[in-house]
Order: sequence, then C-alpha cells, then structure tokens
Amino acid sequence: MNMRSPKLPFVLAKQTNSPMSVSISPEQPEKIYLPRSSESKELQKIRHTASHVMAMAVQKLFPQAQVTIGPWIENGFYYDFDNPEPFTEKDLKAIQKEMVKIINRKLPVIREEINREEATNRIKEINEPYKLEILEGITEPITIYHLGQEWWDLCAGPHLENTSDLNPKAIELESVAGAYWRGDETKAQLQRIYATAWETPEQLAEYKRRKEEALRRDHRKLGKELGLFIFSDEVGPGLPLWTPKGTVLRSTLENFLQQEQVKGGYLPVVTPHIGRVELFKISGHWQKYKEDLFPMMGETEDEGFVLKAMNCPFHVQIYKSELRSYRELPMRLAEFGTVYRYEQSGELGGLTRVRGFTQDDAHLFVTPEQLDSEFLKVVDLIFSVIKRLKLDNNFKARLSFRDQTSDKYIGSDEAWEKAQGAIRRAVEKLGMAHFEGIGEAAFYGPKLDFIVRDALDREWQLGTVQVDYNLPERFDLEYVADDGTRKRPVMIHRAPFGSLERLIGILIEEYAGDFPLWLAPVQVRLLPVGDAQRDFTVEVASIMRSHGIRVEADNSNERLGKLIRNAEKDKIPVMAVVGAKEVEANSLSIRTRASGELGSIPITEVIEKLIDAIANYGNF
Repeated sequence: MNMRSPKLPFVLAKQTNSPMSVSISPEQPEKIYLPRSSESKELQKIRHTASHVMAMAVQKLFPQAQVTIGPWIENGFYYDFDNPEPFTEKDLKAIQKEMVKIINRKLPVIREEINREEATNRIKEINEPYKLEILEGITEPITIYHLGQEWWDLCAGPHLENTSDLNPKAIELESVAGAYWRGDETKAQLQRIYATAWETPEQLAEYKRRKEEALRRDHRKLGKELGLFIFSDEVGPGLPLWTPKGTVLRSTLENFLQQEQVKGGYLPVVTPHIGRVELFKISGHWQKYKEDLFPMMGETEDEGFVLKAMNCPFHVQIYKSELRSYRELPMRLAEFGTVYRYEQSGELGGLTRVRGFTQDDAHLFVTPEQLDSEFLKVVDLIFSVIKRLKLDNNFKARLSFRDQTSDKYIGSDEAWEKAQGAIRRAVEKLGMAHFEGIGEAAFYGPKLDFIVRDALDREWQLGTVQVDYNLPERFDLEYVADDGTRKRPVMIHRAPFGSLERLIGILIEEYAGDFPLWLAPVQVRLLPVGDAQRDFTVEVASIMRSHGIRVEADNSNERLGKLIRNAEKDKIPVMAVVGAKEVEANSLSIRTRASGELGSIPITEVIEKLIDAIANYGNF
C-alpha cells in the first residue's frame, strides 16, 4: 500500500540511512559522559532493538501502517511509516506505552538467515511492498530478526538477546517528521518517528538536559534576539538577510581572514554570480552536480546561464587570461564569493544549510615542485583560523579520498594517486592525527577536511584543502617553465571558513551569542544616568568611533538598572555608565561581561585598553 498524505503537518526531509549529527553536550565536560553510538556496541544493539520494538508497537496500534526503514542514529533511532493518518502527540504516548508492554513481555530476539525466494514469499504474505524494494538492495545472506513469534523485519543487526534487556525508562519517543520514500520528492510521503534510547535513565536525563541547552543556544533563536539576520518568506527559504549588526559580524570575520591572506601573498578577485552552462560543462560540474544547481536561464544549454554553485571555474579563467611564467607561481587568487545551491527545502536549517552562501574561497596555481610547501602553508593558515575562533580544543582531520569502485569521479588513476599522496605527505610531516574518509573526495580531487566539534558536541566540517590535477587538465592550463617548455600547473582549492553563513551559525551556538570583544557587533554601550549626561555620552561615542571601536549610546529614557539589564540581554561585552561624577572626572564607570565591575577609569585609558584588547583578540 503506497499511501500519500497531502496534509502532513511537518517539514519534509530527504530520507537517509546515515547517522545524523544531532548530539548535544554539556557545558561542563566533567559531568555524565554520554557514549557515542560509534563508540558503544551496546548502544547500537539497544537502538536497533528499540527501533524494532517501536515498529512492532506502531503496527499493533495502527494495523494499516506500513514499515519501511528504521536505522539507529546518533542519540537514538527512527523508523519511517506509511500510515493513512498523521501521527499525533497522543499517538506517540500510546506507542511508547505499548513499547513498555512489549519490553516487559520478555520476547526473545531471534536472528534467522533465509534465501531471497523465501524472503520474497514472506514479505508478500504480510503485504509489505516497501520491504520488497528494500530486499532488492540486500545481498545474501539475508537476515531477519524476530521479536518472539509475532513480528519481524529485514535487518543486519546487531540486537540484544531479549526485549527485557531494554530499560523502558531509558527510551523516549521525541517527535514525528516527514520524509520522502528513498529521499525522492516524487515518491510517497512517509512519517518518521524519532526516538532516543540509552543504557540508563540517568543517561537519558543528561541527554534531555543537553537538548535544553541546545535550544538555549539555537542560532536561529539567538540570531533573532540579537538582531543579526532574518529569513523572509517573500525572499525565499534558505536565503538569509543580514541586518546591520549581522553584517558587521560578517565583515569582521572577512577582514580578519583578509588580513591573514595578505600576509600569505593572496591576491583578491571578484567574479560574477552567474556563468555560462558551457563553463560548468568543461569543469564537469554540469555533469556531476547538475541536480544541485538552480534551474538554467535560457532556452538551450549552448546559450544558457546558471547561478554559480562554486567559484573555481571563474578563478581558472582569470589564471588563463594570460600565459603565465613559472616566475608568477604560486598564484593565489582569493574571493569571498557568494554561491547558490538548490538544496531541498527539508534539508535547510537556519544558517547551517542555506541556498545562498559565501565561501572564503581561494585557488592556488602552483608548480608540481611547489605543491607540498604550499599545501603546508594552507594547513597552517587553517590552524591559525581555528585557533583564533577558539574551536581548536576538539578537532580532527579527515583525509577525504575517492572510492575507486565509484564512477562519480573524473580524471586518471595517476592524477588521483599523486593528489592523495600529497595530502598524506602533509599530515605525516605535521604529525597530525587523522582518519581516512573513503568516498568523501570532491569529484575532481581529494581533500583534507578539518572537522570541529562545537559546544553542543556536534561535528562540523570547516576548513578544507583540496589538491586538483584534473581541472588544470580539463581547462588546458599552462605555464612557461624555466627551460621554456609549457607545463601544467596543479590547483589547490582552499576555504578556511568553508561557508561564512554556517560558520556564523556555529559561532553563535559555540559562544551562546556572547561573542568575544573583537568579534562582537557592538563592543561598547554607553549608559547615561540621565538627560544631563547625554551630550557628553554622544561626544564620547564619537571619539570611540574615530578609533575604530564599535560603540552605541543608549539614549532611551529608561532607568539605569533597566539600561544595564538591556545591555546584558544584548550580550554587550563592555558597558560604560556615565553619571555626573564621570562627566566631572572625564571618566567612565566600566562593567564588562568578562570581568564584572572595574570601577571608574579615565576615558583615554578606556580607549587605549579597548584598542589593545581588540587588536590582540583579548578581553578588556
């Protein structure tokens, strides 16, 4: 039965069998440690078994419900169902109650191996067509798991031996969402029930506490409260609009990286937001990436244009505009380039997954002899960025290599081996802890990706460095070598931030909106006690601005206590109270979020301290 429900009251998302990165961590790491799914075989068994118990409970209460896929994920599991009516909160409570009954019945969990013909016959007997589709993708031996003699499903395991091995007080159904079957918008709309499962009730309680902390830090909530960005239905989903304060935050990050790039010999460039289809055909993006591009503008591909989804083909054209000499290399072209990708609506999530975003993109054109040293310089730059943003406490490096069995990659085996070898040499020389991610490479080349873990214990890819022998070949790039011959350069693709939007979303949650002084959109707020101090306050604000300090004066008619509370709520790093004594002494009464009350300080000294702290990325 392939039911469709056009009135599902929730967001539709692509279906995935991969673990989802939704874990949450406490602010104090010494508190209860929640083992990760990947680290605990016992948790995998618990979540596999609990998911089957949930599916059995659903089909007992809703006999028309069709079971599809139900994997374990980080922090829990989910199951997708095709049910004629949407599940409600009341239904979830009833399902959880039924799960407790099943657990308490102490049903044995029995593994059985069967052949394809037998599996097909059994599925047809219970009239579950989704299982037939799943069966097509399973190689023998085919395993099914039974809960007693009453319920079974296709599954590779692992499982507990008995339902009684589950602790019902450590399991909780969390929410219901929508999903397309096989992630295909043209197929049935299913209902996905998310749940969490742990070994003990204490772990469940800690997880829920962490989840509350995640809500407190949610960048969408804080972004609105702090006035950093908005989304508009009239503009469209996944297209953030940056307010003045948010724009200052973006500009500060851009300026920081631009200063680092100038030191490293990068040359700024600007490229357009659209390009010919033919450009992306040459690069291979049209063939490999077409479904993620916005629809073509124009009637034919020969004359068509598309919004750019990446900057590299444009930077290639700048390099190719002249015949280059080896003396010009390495050439490092850098751009804060906005790109557009047609993400599915269900995959969008605040700033961390958008349709229009800005990359701190650079492409280095180097000789083969320069590759290793330039690669190491890029890694050093990314290290400095991660450290400056205070994300260096917990990060790891992934060698994102190609899967040789896949046909999604372009280029020769020789080119791939050379590129992957360069990355291996770099991490070995640096003594960097790393792991390999086979199949994670870009279609044109391998990558070294930097994975950071944020305050909510989620993993994000930030910096990336890619070695590319293929695009220089496809675009026929050359340089004149010292012996007068024409040779092919190697490209390094590099983005320390990755997506500026995603980085800001991560930083909002990492700092809980309480940005360090150098990064805060408003660094100082002046708080006049009364009308008599307003002119003095305006004059001080003007002097501070002339020194590059981001300052504002609160000239509302609120009492001082309310002015201070408002500044605290807005997470202003430095508050300066201006009363009659301060005007008389040409001073400011300073209160900071980092150090508390500092007392009355002469204005000249305040400005000097602020300039020094901002320049050195410190606190006042």
